[in-house]
This record gives sequence, structure tokens and C-alpha cells, in this order.
Amino acid sequence: MSHPKMFDDDDPAYVRLSTLCLTFPDAAEKIAHGRPVWFTKKVFAVFGGKIKGDHADPLLDHALLFLPDPAERVALEQDARIHLPAYYGPAGWLALPLDTPEVDWDEVAELVESSYRQTAGVRRVARLDEAGRG
Repeated sequence: MSHPKMFDDDDPAYVRLSTLCLTFPDAAEKIAHGRPVWFTKKVFAVFGGKIKGDHADPLLDHALLFLPDPAERVALEQDARIHLPAYYGPAGWLALPLDTPEVDWDEVAELVESSYRQTAGVRRVARLDEAGRG
């Protein structure tokens, strides 16, 4: 049984996030459980999700789900914009809504890069560093 598609291809937040994620070495995109995910060998970013414990809440429908740097996790958890997503939250992931006017896309890029660095493997991270990122 396949999941229904849970995003719009022309959603500006999705388009911008997809463009950003696909700039990383060997990054690819696929649809998993109705949502776009970006990955190399492992997923490093997801567009959209649900709040843990309240799947009816639309807060994370247009959010970045990411794996935070362990050194930054406590600070991120204290940020009122950051939420614990269902399904990914127990694995350490957090979520940042992208459908507010205050979205700082430089911050989004940093969160995505941090998540990528934790999941992509040593060779891909070295390529990222060689490209002058980070």
C-alpha cells in the first residue's frame, strides 16, 4: 500500500529546500511515506511531518526535519521554533517550520549541512569540505 502524496510540487518552501539539498555531494531525492526526503546512503532531510503525539496538527506540514549536531541539540530544543516530529523524533530528529515569514534560509542551510555531515559518510563530507563548504 503506497502513501498518498502529502506535499505540493509548487510549494515555495519545498522548492527552495529541494534546490538546497540537491547541492550536496551525491544527494538525491525520493518520496517516502508521501513526503520528499533527501539522502545519500541515509536520509539527511525531510520536508514535512507531524507533531509527536498530535497527528492532526498541521504545524509541521511545511517543515524541515533534520538531524541536529549533538553539540547544538540542547540549544535547538530551547528554541520555540523547533519541534519534536513524530516518527523521526525518537531517532533524534527535530523540525523547523518553513512556512513563516521569519524563516532564515541561511540557518536552514546550516541545519541541512549539519544533518548531511552526520549521515553522508567520510568521503562525501571530505568532498563537501573540498568544495569550500563548512
